[in-house]
Amino acid sequence: MNEITGDSTTGVPATRVPATGVKARRAAGRAAAAVAVLVAAQMAAGTVAEAAAAPPSAQAEAVAGKAATGTTVPVRITEGQVAEAAPGGAILYPSVTSCLTVTVRLRDGGLVGAHASLFQVPGEYRSDRILSELKRAVGGRPVRAVEVRGAVGAWDPSYFVKAIESYGDGEAVPFPEAPDPRGIAEAVGKGLGQPRALVTVEDVPDGDQTVR
Repeated sequence: MNEITGDSTTGVPATRVPATGVKARRAAGRAAAAVAVLVAAQMAAGTVAEAAAAPPSAQAEAVAGKAATGTTVPVRITEGQVAEAAPGGAILYPSVTSCLTVTVRLRDGGLVGAHASLFQVPGEYRSDRILSELKRAVGGRPVRAVEVRGAVGAWDPSYFVKAIESYGDGEAVPFPEAPDPRGIAEAVGKGLGQPRALVTVEDVPDGDQTVR
């Protein structure tokens, strides 16, 4: 499990990605190959088509609650979902492998999160819709920081604008040749209407992510 804690403040430093040099190129190559295999499999199954954006999930308005003991029960956000944790609460993103998580830290201590998936989960938001839904959930509340975590090397920033499912037969789906944390940060900042300086991006190992 990856537990991410933080006390980020306005003016968060530039993007952070641990893998560099040869390791980064190798990781990017593996991630790009994995994405290519996934796309090929989806197309072979006939599921990569002109899919419409999904309707909101019933869990999109979930808010963290406090247990009787005073401990916080994390809000669980699975692929394609957007949800919110009250101030003092936590968010659990389960099984983050090829995905990216986007957590907005509000100035009042609350968290609003999105679990962006490379491929649309039935009934949930696809990658080119999820940022607009996250922005809607945040509304006009002041934002302290935006944290993007996950499989950075598997994502082309354009996936937040045009989902893989929206490419038709014969259209070339862009694959990342190397990790592009800056491009992802810019795409997320633009999609949320937040300053680029508030956005950090970090490649983290596969597994659950807990954000407090």
